[in-house]
Amino acid sequence: MLSGVTQLNGFVSKQIFTERRSANQYETVRFNHELSRVIRLLEDPLSSSLKERHMFMLKKVVKTRQRGFLLRDLADIFKIVNICAERATDDLDYARVLCDLLHICGRPFLKEKTSDEMNYASVVMDCLSQMGYLMKVPVAEIRHQICSSVMALYTCDKPRPGFDGACPTRADYRGLMVERSGLAETLVMSLPLMENQLPVKLCLLQTLQIMSRTSEVNCNFMLKAQAAQKICYHMSERDPSGQVLFRSSEVLWNLLENGSKEEVTTQLSNTDCIESLKQAFLHQLLNGFRHYDQQLRNDLLVLTSLIAANPHAPFTESGFVKHLTLLATFPELKSHNPLVRNLRLSFNHEDFEMKKLLLNVIVVLSKDLSALQLFRQGRVMLALMLLIKPRSRDAHGGRCSWTSGQQEELQLQALATLSTLAPLMLDDYITCQANTCLLLLLDWCLHADSFSGQGHSFHGTGGRGGKKAQMRYCIRVLRSVVCVGNELLIQDLCDQGALGQLLGVLRWFFETRETEDDISLEIQMDIQVILSVLCEGDLHRKELFGSDGVDILLQYLNVDAQLIFSGLGHNKLLLSTVDCVWSCVIGCFNTEDVFLERRGVHLLLRLLQASPRHMLSTLIGTLLELCENPQALSHVLSWRGEKDVTAPQLLLQIWRKEENLMGITRDQRGIITDVEQPEDETSSHDLSASVRDVSENLCANIYCLFCKLGFQQLSGLSTADYITLGIISQFLDFKVTDVWAEISSELSDEGLPLISSDDEALKSIRQIAKDRAEHVCALQRSILDRQHHADVQEERRMYAEISFTHKQRELAAEAWRNYVARTSNYSILKEFKKLREEWSARRPDATSHVALDGTLKQESPSNDVSHH
Repeated sequence: MLSGVTQLNGFVSKQIFTERRSANQYETVRFNHELSRVIRLLEDPLSSSLKERHMFMLKKVVKTRQRGFLLRDLADIFKIVNICAERATDDLDYARVLCDLLHICGRPFLKEKTSDEMNYASVVMDCLSQMGYLMKVPVAEIRHQICSSVMALYTCDKPRPGFDGACPTRADYRGLMVERSGLAETLVMSLPLMENQLPVKLCLLQTLQIMSRTSEVNCNFMLKAQAAQKICYHMSERDPSGQVLFRSSEVLWNLLENGSKEEVTTQLSNTDCIESLKQAFLHQLLNGFRHYDQQLRNDLLVLTSLIAANPHAPFTESGFVKHLTLLATFPELKSHNPLVRNLRLSFNHEDFEMKKLLLNVIVVLSKDLSALQLFRQGRVMLALMLLIKPRSRDAHGGRCSWTSGQQEELQLQALATLSTLAPLMLDDYITCQANTCLLLLLDWCLHADSFSGQGHSFHGTGGRGGKKAQMRYCIRVLRSVVCVGNELLIQDLCDQGALGQLLGVLRWFFETRETEDDISLEIQMDIQVILSVLCEGDLHRKELFGSDGVDILLQYLNVDAQLIFSGLGHNKLLLSTVDCVWSCVIGCFNTEDVFLERRGVHLLLRLLQASPRHMLSTLIGTLLELCENPQALSHVLSWRGEKDVTAPQLLLQIWRKEENLMGITRDQRGIITDVEQPEDETSSHDLSASVRDVSENLCANIYCLFCKLGFQQLSGLSTADYITLGIISQFLDFKVTDVWAEISSELSDEGLPLISSDDEALKSIRQIAKDRAEHVCALQRSILDRQHHADVQEERRMYAEISFTHKQRELAAEAWRNYVARTSNYSILKEFKKLREEWSARRPDATSHVALDGTLKQESPSNDVSHH
């Protein structure tokens, strides 16, 4: 019974579903027929005057599809839309119907099958593209409705369901179709049409803002239509609501974030856009008092700094740089300029951000020489000096000013700005006595007081609770100006005692045992760079560097060599230390003697053994310069490293590694294989390889070191070392030969024939080089032969010693067996005694027999029987 009821219910449900499906199909066919009738009615010339009939049919279409259009009906719908658009200019009734149809287009399109989205994708893209072109219809309501519909396609997250048998398309599908239709480009191109329609323009900007918020494709289409330039050009127009400026800035931000930043800045780098941006910024600065207005002002300033990074942007010509310079020095410098005379800062967070952004813009604009001239006129250097001056917490005396945390952050950013500007404005730097100010600031950093750094800002990283951040940027400024090489500035620093003060900072790091982080290492490295520049080439300053400076450098050289691979930057610090030795110690006999007495050469060689390849050039170069001092040679030769390696052995190991890196061919024993080009690099094909590798590899410096140490009487060398040493001794001759070979090859490649005398000379040079290479090969083989002969002699000696040892063991074993036989067998003992008596009778002197007997007695564990 139950099964029968179930079958009946199933049959009824199936029947209802079939009837409903048939009804839907009938409804769809009927609606399609109606759309065809509407199109024929609108297009038929005979019915062109039947406006009431048109309106009745169009309103019926609108009424029957309030929930959305089917994907397969879109082609017919947009035929109707285009017909209405042609008549909307002359008849507002058609415009109203067109707005209704476009309003429905803002709702999700409906699909009857899952495959409809794929099948009708081209139709949807074409229809959306046509929707954008409808912006040319000069009716504000239509344009407004197009923008609203496009926004609805993006923002309609929960669409209402369609009629039976249809469901809305997915949001990501709608977004993809909008992107591929190029609608964004069309809307941007319609911007000039909205000059006198402010509400429509605001709606269009809002639409562009939504379309560019997350879509890179839309941003690229918009940039293709010069969106950045068109939007920026009109952003400063009068607008009581202020929405145009806000929407425009938001669109520009989206283009920067999701589109091509270079393309945006290129489009904005013209006089009209910069003038518009300047007017908008100044308007917000002088008339904006709300928090929202101040935020928008700062956004425009950020946009300005991004455009200023383009060197072709005409900031100076537009007068914007002059205004920015004036604002950057406010309120530190007083001015009667109308722009700042009545300007009042509230010193809130937004004003603080504006001050930092202005300093950043100054740095960006410093690449422009014309901007630097305006900075000089605006006394930017003096304003920076006032900002970096240390202040106590109650220095403002109760008047409104920056908080202590803000003062610290501005001080750090001013120092960072100064490190960029000072090398470009040295005259202003010297006029403001910036060296004195920075040395006083450096002295303040070393003194303990109640100051406690906040360390919240980007520039304050690592300086929380102390003055390390200030010290870091102060040293960075000194390094930037010293590296310019202005002798007047360098002499002024030395006259003010900068050498001793900088050495005191390095000593402070050792005495306070400051935690070693990347910032501390950077400070110490920068100080060493400054010391190197100050002392290089000046004997008097090297004497001022003195033994105290040598002691500090020795402490740095004495660090654990494993720290080179720690990743914090010890390798850079060691390189700067070695460079400091080169510049501050070498060349002055007093400092050199102190360095040698305190085992500085041993520390350099220890680092040479443990350092990676990129550090070896500086170390070997420093050792070579030190070896100009005759006392240094004994220190080099007396050094013993890990595994008792000597300095010549270490240098020879480095030489062999260099040959492997250069691709020079040697046989497995290290002998020259190509006597024609013994120093030829297999991996080099450029014409100047022989000259280039003198500066790029270590071979030339190692050869010069051996010229100082000598090629004879070097202790601790093996046969392989002597073979390598034979090549090194002829390095200069081989290199000269390679240079002549390259000259000959270059002349041949250029097709320049040689005269007979030159040809003979080159042949003679090649023959001499070949003979020299063969001589070196013969010397290497003789070394190997001597070593082989010595090995054979040693092997024979060892074999004779082993044979003698075995013979002695056999004799001892035989004596032991005889002794055991005598002690265990009485007859044998009697026989042995009889033989001894006969031997004694024939030879009264039986010393040798007694000695032999004594030997046997000593080897025996028991001598009782012999005594008996």
